[in-house]
Amino acid sequence: MQHFETDRLILRDWRGEDLAPFAAMNTDPKVMEFYPELLSREESDGLAMRLQQDMDTVGFGLYAVEVKSSGDFIGYVGISEVRFPAAFAPAVEIGWRLAAAAWGQGYATEAARGCLAHSFYEIGFDNLVSFTTRINTKSIAVMERIGMSRNLGEDFEHPKLPEGHPLRPHVLYRIGRPSATPSAQ
Repeated sequence: MQHFETDRLILRDWRGEDLAPFAAMNTDPKVMEFYPELLSREESDGLAMRLQQDMDTVGFGLYAVEVKSSGDFIGYVGISEVRFPAAFAPAVEIGWRLAAAAWGQGYATEAARGCLAHSFYEIGFDNLVSFTTRINTKSIAVMERIGMSRNLGEDFEHPKLPEGHPLRPHVLYRIGRPSATPSAQ
């Protein structure tokens, strides 16, 4: 079983009871605003299964996020290998998708910071990237809050989206492992 915790959250393996709230997220136009399309229940369930299979295979992935105080599933945060051709690949991406009801509470930033520490100090990665469409200011703000930096020259057109698609222009952010290890708490 894969998991780690932050002050308020548990990042863990996927469970069967996550599927319904995950499917609800994936049909929410607000949550999916910067994705090419909403997902059907079948597509959403298939995605959750693939995310868990990835974690089982490589030992890391996009973890289900649970709020400790309530036990509520609120989305995913984690890391995954970049699987499309890009100038910055091969690379490992940190990413997130949370239910709209969980927005504005600092959960994405908290989980992403925990994931950075886990990725650098437990798994052993030296560098991570993150990317999103240029108009996704909320995700860009999370990237900046967790200490990621953007080089304008690395912005790119996402190859999985057609020419002229409004979501095709993407920004790329990077972060490297800090040289000092975190202090014991």
